[in-house]
Amino acid sequence: MLCMKESLLTDRQKDILRYRKRGMTQQQIADVIATSKANVCTIEKSAQKNIARAKETLKFLHTLDGIPLCTVRSGTDLIEAAKAIFLQAEKVNIKVKYDTISLINRLMEQNPEKFRARFVRDDVEVYVSQDGDIFAE
Repeated sequence: MLCMKESLLTDRQKDILRYRKRGMTQQQIADVIATSKANVCTIEKSAQKNIARAKETLKFLHTLDGIPLCTVRSGTDLIEAAKAIFLQAEKVNIKVKYDTISLINRLMEQNPEKFRARFVRDDVEVYVSQDGDIFAE
C-alpha cells in the first residue's frame, strides 16, 4: 500500500474515500467504522474539498513553470485546438512532447469539466514548459 507521511487528508478521510471507491454507501461505511452516516458525509465532503484545493495548487504550480501559450476558446473543436497549440509552441521554438491524440487526452484529463465530446465547453488557458509539456487551466 502507498505510504504518504505528509498529506492533506486525515487517516479517517483516506479510509472513507477507500471505502467509497470500493462502492460502499455512506451508511455501510458508518456501520463499519462505528459512526453516523452524517459524520461520514461530513468527513467525505471535507476530503473532497481538500482534494480540490490540492488540484488547484498543482495547476498553479504548473503554470509557474510554463509559458502562457494561448487561449482555446469555447466551441473550438479539439482537433483544431491541438493544431493551434502546436502552431503557437512552434512560434516560441518549443516542441510539444505529445502527438495530437495524446495532447487532446492531456487537456481533457487536466480539466474534464471544460470539454464535452470533441469540443471545448469553456475557455482554456494553455501553458507550455521548456521541455514541451502542456498544462491547461
